[in-house]
Amino acid sequence: MRPRQLWLLLLLLACSVHPVGAFPRLCDVLQVLWAEQDQCLQDLSREWTDDLGLEQPTPGCKGLWDNMSCWPSAEPGWTVEVGCPRFLQMLTGRNGSMFRNCTRGGWSETFPMPDVACGINVNNLSNEKRHAYLLKLKVMYTVGYSSSLVMLLVALSILCAFRRLHCTRNYIHMHLFVSFILRALSNFIKDAVLFSDDAAHCDAPRVGCKLVMVFFQYCIVANYTWLLVEGLYLHALLVISFFSERKCLQGFVALGWGSPAIFVTSWAITRHFLEDVGCWDINANASIWWVIRGPVIVSILMNFILFINILRILMTKLRTQETRGNAGHHYKRLAKSTLLLIPLFGVHYMVFVFSPEDAMEIQLFFELALGSFQGLVVAVLYCFLNGEVQLEVQKKWQQWHLRELPMRPVALSSSFGTGTSGLTHGTKASPSEQSRGTCRASVI
Repeated sequence: MRPRQLWLLLLLLACSVHPVGAFPRLCDVLQVLWAEQDQCLQDLSREWTDDLGLEQPTPGCKGLWDNMSCWPSAEPGWTVEVGCPRFLQMLTGRNGSMFRNCTRGGWSETFPMPDVACGINVNNLSNEKRHAYLLKLKVMYTVGYSSSLVMLLVALSILCAFRRLHCTRNYIHMHLFVSFILRALSNFIKDAVLFSDDAAHCDAPRVGCKLVMVFFQYCIVANYTWLLVEGLYLHALLVISFFSERKCLQGFVALGWGSPAIFVTSWAITRHFLEDVGCWDINANASIWWVIRGPVIVSILMNFILFINILRILMTKLRTQETRGNAGHHYKRLAKSTLLLIPLFGVHYMVFVFSPEDAMEIQLFFELALGSFQGLVVAVLYCFLNGEVQLEVQKKWQQWHLRELPMRPVALSSSFGTGTSGLTHGTKASPSEQSRGTCRASVI
């Protein structure tokens, strides 16, 4: 097999055999292939050196490296058997045997073909369909993370710009937005480093790609932790009558950014000493992977419990109001609150917490394709559709519009006087109360 064909085979196998984010890094596969090549050439060199010392060299087929497997020297009439190359075993997880006949004219062709013998048929239509599916999935989550990144940056800028929106609840929202932004950025960086098709970078030090994976895992865990913080804060507002929001915010910040650092650092140290293989993007040792996966699953389960309990509290409060209002209206409010809480709490992650391997493709679709739009949904629901934010933006627009009015020659005094009186009425009445009122709107 020629090197160009081998390179295309590696790319196709890497994309078709393993799901996105779980297949071996192409550089890791190439490192194994190059190591096998060096070992084979050393063995063949020793054989040729031994043959030079003989008066009559042994007739037959000389040892051969065919860019995939190492074939030892053989006499005419022999059939040589070798196992599947290690790099194919990394991609397929299966082993097999390949054969060559040594004839008087030299080596025969390999049989069966390497892709068939080692468990993969690159001409199989199902592989092509899966390859196309994974490429579409990558496009979907790239679009999802890109749109989420843009909307989250705009939403974060709005919440930071308006001082009247600065309160504990919105501070927590801002931290959550930052965690979604970091998750999107880390995903783009990870894809650029791990899934580059350029083999020229494979000889570069692996410390950089390991640091990228550590940063990626930290952003993932931090995002789940801030989803948990949102649930804890909302639950505290509904259950606890009086508590210090400032101290509460400090504790939430320590929990949201500090605890992921502890878990990811523990994972990195454990990985360095017990499974320092490749770029740390393949989690072959399940016990080490649980150092990160365990806290994530716990946060998902805790958020789901908080979600159920918050719905129970809301239902209890709405039932007490049924005698004073329309019951249908209250249940509409409950349904609206439920739909708003699902993306905020990440309840959809509960569907695949303990999913079997058979549901991997469906899980990838929900977690990558749909999950990549979660930041977009959160930004829209809790910033752009938020009544407080819309009110502050309208006020800012009116103030800017009033500054432009004196430059207009028509109806200057009446327009300006009317606008000023309305503005004075809205701001002069009680600025401190308005600032507090802005952040004390309905919790849900």
